[in-house]
Amino acid sequence: MSEPAGYILGQSASAARRLELQDRHFEVPSEQLLDALALRPTDRVVELGCGPGGLTRRIAARLGAGGSVRAVDSSAGLLEQAAKYLAGIGAEKVEFVTADISQPGAWLDGADVVVGRAVLHHVPMAEYLLGRLRPALRTGARVGFLEPDFRSPLARLAHLEATGHPEYAALRVWATALNDLYLARRISPAVGATLARSLAAAGYRNVREEWHEFPSDALVIENMLMFYDEVRGPLESYGILSAAENAEQQRQLRALLPGPHPGVWGMFRVVCEA
Repeated sequence: MSEPAGYILGQSASAARRLELQDRHFEVPSEQLLDALALRPTDRVVELGCGPGGLTRRIAARLGAGGSVRAVDSSAGLLEQAAKYLAGIGAEKVEFVTADISQPGAWLDGADVVVGRAVLHHVPMAEYLLGRLRPALRTGARVGFLEPDFRSPLARLAHLEATGHPEYAALRVWATALNDLYLARRISPAVGATLARSLAAAGYRNVREEWHEFPSDALVIENMLMFYDEVRGPLESYGILSAAENAEQQRQLRALLPGPHPGVWGMFRVVCEA
């Protein structure tokens, strides 16, 4: 049986650099999410799984003197990096909380808005968290998530690879390796696909869903290369990719630069009210 799931990706400064690039990559859907949540200057926002603070900074920029962000993450190292990242640019509006988001706690008290970006797919049985979260929120609290889609783009990649584009095997192998790794860790890379239905089943109101696709440009490919570096050990230990295979896949990805190429992932944006 596989080991219990934790945050499988890296938490080093290098990993934070990948997440910083990811914040740039996610700029459009992130701002669209905050638009859909209609943040008010005085809102009390709780961010689930803030990481090194990319989305936290975007939230803080929309708040006035009476607003605040409670940024929650289980990694003290990433919270420390977030504090440094936000120093002088809204840190006075942010409270950092070290906690396991899968266990709703007092850090949710008084929240007007709860938001999370690319975090639920790291939580085992995230649907259970969504159900437990609702009674912890006041009626009318706005809730929004961005969750990546690493699955549906595989259909197009498989078709292209089978019809004269063997170079896209590098994109397909990356996506399947990521899916295999997450499944081995008992976390779901596809939670976004059923997120709207799960929220509705838990009784959240006015559930709205949108989907956004990213072309595989130089920024995306750099992110993919850094992913391979971060999880080289786990990929090998689970028998997904050996170190040599990892290096070969990185070589094939670099051969695709600068792009853009067909998307290897998309993103679900779901918003609702408690």
